[in-house]
Amino acid sequence: MNKHSTTPVITIDGPTASGKGTVAALVAAHLGWQILDSGALYRLTALACLRQGVDTNEIDAVAQVARQLDVNFDQGRCFLGAEDVTDALRAEKIGLLASQVAAYPAVRDALLARQRDFQQGAGLVADGRDMGTVVFPDAPLKIFLVADVQSRAQRRYNQLIEKGVSANLLDLLADLQARDLRDTSRAVAPLKAAPDAYIIDSTTLSINDTVDQVLQYWAKKQN
Repeated sequence: MNKHSTTPVITIDGPTASGKGTVAALVAAHLGWQILDSGALYRLTALACLRQGVDTNEIDAVAQVARQLDVNFDQGRCFLGAEDVTDALRAEKIGLLASQVAAYPAVRDALLARQRDFQQGAGLVADGRDMGTVVFPDAPLKIFLVADVQSRAQRRYNQLIEKGVSANLLDLLADLQARDLRDTSRAVAPLKAAPDAYIIDSTTLSINDTVDQVLQYWAKKQN
């Protein structure tokens, strides 16, 4: 956490398709805070590597791409340079590559300071996999959002179908299981709940119910 900043931070970590991005955006909107979608930075790195012809197995080259990212977030959209790449980032291929490059310590180091630079303004809601454990370890409120893998696969399937993207539920389930294994077993910044995080199981909760729980935890922190 930026020791020179007094900006409060709420971290929301969790596995792929647990709903953390949507929850974070709604919590930030309710509080009037900034938002950091840390996963988008890894997806942007993966996308930039593809477009620049960089081999994602070449760790140093990928880290260099990460350091030089020309990225901006504006009103829920992600920009690489002047191009809105929000929709391109959601492609399954980009997600798989992002999970791969996120396991590289050099890439995580390259993006760490950039993530902490988002801690400004009235407050920040940061979602990802290591927001509460590594990036903002002193955050006053940490949430770890979970849901069973079958429900997460169904959610991702529904999202893709609604966008007109063809999808196979069994393939999505296998991809999520592979990502979970990679994210939880990597040597650097593995996916796990911080010791002081509140764990919310959203398997049977609506998005609004989940958001309400986060806001209730924050309200208690203010008393």
